[in-house]
Formats: sequence, structure tokens, C-alpha cells
Amino acid sequence: MLVVTTEKIEGYKIVEVKGPAYGLIVRSRGLGGDIMAGLKGLVGGEIKQYTAMLEDSRKEAMDRMIKNAHSMDANAIVMMRYDSGEIGQNMSEIVAYGTAVVVEKL
Repeated sequence: MLVVTTEKIEGYKIVEVKGPAYGLIVRSRGLGGDIMAGLKGLVGGEIKQYTAMLEDSRKEAMDRMIKNAHSMDANAIVMMRYDSGEIGQNMSEIVAYGTAVVVEKL
């Protein structure tokens, strides 16, 4: 599956637009992560537990988006983006989205 953030894919032509594809994940930080973040907040610096959690969440959201596009018989996703937000005090949501298309080599 080709996934790009651009409107077009160099060397390919879009022959069919299947529609929006997305992958969503919601993760809770957990009490241990909140305690470590609080301590790290006092002295400053990267909170590596949160960085790892967000990297894993983005990968999972992208994998789900690709699975969604496959279910529409697409072979590419254009205009891919991420969005994120907070749900309550200890949950984060990440969504990967784009337009599922069928492309052919030029």
C-alpha cells in the first residue's frame, strides 16, 4: 500500500477515488506514567514513556487506516494526515486519515 502526504504520487495516476480511510486508537497513560511525568515535569526533559506510547499509537493508527483502505479495494492513500486529542485527563486519541484511491503506474 502506497501512503503519501501529497495529493499525487509521482509516476502514478489516480484512476479511482474510493473515499476516506481512517484508523483510530485511544490510549490511557496509566497511573505509573502520570507519576513519572509529574516527577519529570519538576526537572524538565523528555518523558520517554509518553514518546514511546505516542509512536506506538501512531503506528497502530496508520496500520488500521491501511486495513480500512484495503477493505475498500484501494492500493494507495493520498493526503495522509494525523490528528490527536485528549479525552478526559489521562487518555489520548490518535487518528490517521487520508483518501483511499486506486492508482496505476504511468
